[in-house]
Formats: sequence, C-alpha cells, structure tokens
Amino acid sequence: IKGEPQQIIASNINPYLVDANDLWLPKRTDPLCESPPLSFGSMANDGGHLILDEKEKGLFIARYPITANLIRKYVGAAEFIEGWHRYCFWLVNIEPRTIKDIPELKDRLQKIKEIREHSSRPQTIELASVPTLFGEIRQPEKAYLAIPKTSSERRTYIPIGFLPETVIANTELFTIPDATPYHFGILTSAMHMAWVRQVCGRLKSDYRYSAKLVYNNFPWPVDATAEQKSKVETCAQTVLDVRQGYLDDGSTLADLYDPLYMPAPLLKAHQALDKAVDRCYRKEKFANERDRVEYLFQLYEQLTAPLAAETGKKKRGRKNKGI
Repeated sequence: IKGEPQQIIASNINPYLVDANDLWLPKRTDPLCESPPLSFGSMANDGGHLILDEKEKGLFIARYPITANLIRKYVGAAEFIEGWHRYCFWLVNIEPRTIKDIPELKDRLQKIKEIREHSSRPQTIELASVPTLFGEIRQPEKAYLAIPKTSSERRTYIPIGFLPETVIANTELFTIPDATPYHFGILTSAMHMAWVRQVCGRLKSDYRYSAKLVYNNFPWPVDATAEQKSKVETCAQTVLDVRQGYLDDGSTLADLYDPLYMPAPLLKAHQALDKAVDRCYRKEKFANERDRVEYLFQLYEQLTAPLAAETGKKKRGRKNKGI
C-alpha cells in the first residue's frame, strides 16, 4: 500500500475498526430499513445434468428444435461479470410427452433421479420424484436486480444490474425482484460500497456479499425527499445507459469495472450518482470513506435503538415461572 501513514485520534474503536460505539451486526433475516427483500438464486441439485454449455445447447436445438423453448440462460456471479455463457433446462410445467420425444433429455432426467435417490439428505431424496425441476426454485417472475455473491476487491463498485425473468439466476447471484432504479442507485453507490468493504465477508480477498449481514443491516437514507430520490433515479439510469452502450459493443462488466480501464464516461456517471446518493443522507460532503463508514454506523445505531428498547421491554415484561 502506497502513501504516507496518517494518525487518527479515535474516541472508541469498535470490532469493525470504526470510530463508533461497540456493536456487533446480527445476521438479520429481514431488512432493517424499508427496502425490497434480497433472495438467493435457484439451486439445481442435479449433478450438472440440467446445465448446458454453448455447444451442448446448439446440439440439442439442432436435433430437437422444441428444446429452444426449454433452454434458458443460466447465470451466476462469474457468468454475470465475465460475460460467460451457460444454459440450463428449465422444465417447469413441461408436458410429459415432450420429454418422451427427446431421448437425450430423458436420459439426463433418469441420472438426476438416481443421484437424488442415493443422497444422504432426506430432502434431496424427496426431490428424486421430480427430476425435471431444480432442487430449490426461487426464480423471480419479473425482471430483477442481480447482485453477485463474489466480486474482486480491486473494483471500486461491485457490478450489479437488471436481468429479465427469463434468465435463471443460480445460487452465486442474489436477486431483488422489486428493485427500482432508486434501489440500484443506492446499492451501486460509494455509500453502500463503503459499508460493504467494512462489514462483508471475504473469499480470499474478494468481496463476499451476503443478505443477512450486509444487505439486511444496511442503513438506507431515512429522510430523503422525493426530489432527492428522483435525482438518484435519474443518475442511476444514466449509469445503466452509459454502461449498456459498451456492453452492446462487446465489453463485459469485468472490463467496465476494472480500475485500470474503466471508461471515463462511466466513471463520471458513477461519480454523479455518488453525489446524488450522498445528498439523500446529509447536506454536508463526506470527506472520505472513513467519514462515510462512521456516519453509517451512527445511523445504524439510531435505527436500531428503538428495536433494542422494544426488545428490552418484552424481556422485562416476562414473568418467571416455577419449574
């Protein structure tokens, strides 16, 4: 790390190495603030037999044209960021006669059935009766915001974006079906990234995003006006539009968010979005990331204080029962 060391006088250093009161973030099952829930993608639990690469997809469609309606794009963190192409059979509500006419597909389903039957997990054994389906289905029924579970720490921003409901998200991708450009704007901002870098887990050194620890504990703006939210939405859409131009020309999100060659127009759009998001939190500018993190932890304490007080009342109100 280059640069001169700086001395910072802290009143208290908490477990997250922030100048704030001591606290531990719980693994929260629901968002702390009013924000749409974050969900895991779907789990195939199929031994790989529902999953296809580009060549396999082409062969199936060439031999059995009907499978073009049965095959969907299959996306996790790597596919989303790096632009890889994988596919899967998505056989929800498939008619039995369709399978009967495709021997190779029937073969794959038989193998899935056998794999599940020989599992040590009772839940997986039960799934052997429906080998046509993913083991766990959480696919949104409308367009959704996708957040990669793992992303390089070299990036200033975790690449996130909207995907159509026809793209199947696997368990390496989080989904938010009810997200708007405002939600996208907040989650791809410097404020949210400051929170991520401070509290997320790590896979080696890469960011390891999580629902219970990172997303559900994140303090969203509480006093943002309609005008401020509209500004965030406008700036967020600009980021999406600028980015799409490069994606249409063949770049990947990995290309666009590499700090060495992030396009200047995209960086400018993100910086404008950062300013719009900052104003949703307070009028004063944030001096640096440390300033942002300290502010977010203070806001977190304010938001959780009523919850802690209510929990305390319930505990004090319980009567001791004899044994």
